[in-house]
Amino acid sequence: MTQLSRPVPRFTGLSRAWRGAVTALVTLLAVSTATAPARATPEPTAPADFVALRSVDPTIIEEMRYFTPHNFVGERIDGYRQPLCILTRPAAEALHRAQQQLLRQGYTLKVYDCYRPQRAVNHFVRWAEDLDDQRMKAEFYPNVDKTRLFEDGYIAAKSGHSRGSTVDLTVVRLPARPTRPYVPGQTLVPCYGPQDERFPDNSVDMGTGFDCFDTLAHTLDPRIQGEQRANRLLLKGTLEGLGFVNLAEEWWHYTFKPEPYPATYFDFPVSARSLKDSHPAA
Repeated sequence: MTQLSRPVPRFTGLSRAWRGAVTALVTLLAVSTATAPARATPEPTAPADFVALRSVDPTIIEEMRYFTPHNFVGERIDGYRQPLCILTRPAAEALHRAQQQLLRQGYTLKVYDCYRPQRAVNHFVRWAEDLDDQRMKAEFYPNVDKTRLFEDGYIAAKSGHSRGSTVDLTVVRLPARPTRPYVPGQTLVPCYGPQDERFPDNSVDMGTGFDCFDTLAHTLDPRIQGEQRANRLLLKGTLEGLGFVNLAEEWWHYTFKPEPYPATYFDFPVSARSLKDSHPAA
């Protein structure tokens, strides 16, 4: 007996419609994904024990040089969103005690730099590797060949400032005189020249300006004598009596010990928004 073949259902039109629907859906999803805005990576923030110095002692003058173009690079440095001194609380409270001592003697502290994000250090490294950019040489490193900045220790890939307990600072006699702002492109003079010839700074005479890449900036360089040496020793004696340690190559550079974060290099921006909380003065 002959077996009759069963008719095969014809779903060709339906299959074609189904494939078209799937293709349209995939295309729509691809377009939606491509046009969806990418989520911004949130900025890192500071641990809770970092504070704005002004919340601990508002009388200390803050002249945050890396927020301005008046520095050895010649432009605002990456990561400095506000002219704000941020430090670990122990370092800030120790500066407050130093300020109390100096105020009684007719002086005030002035900070040039405090916490420094790693992105700022990276900016310094990129600048140091660009040997063609020497726009600020006449003031900050007139006697140093830029090819030697790493070898001579002026620039490094890591900085103690990024750990939060290091500060660059000076002493100002009261009443503090205003400081004339730097104008980009103005004539520069060597940072080691006589005080009345250097860029004006209301600091007492320390023998060199801040961030001077020269051996004269070594805290106890024997060529620095008289009033200049006395001023360096005033700063050194005051701070070392309260737990700070000086970097011998820079009269302005001090680190509070023991550091709360001796091996951590932070990268949150210098901004009030980076701080988790504000605290009353000590």
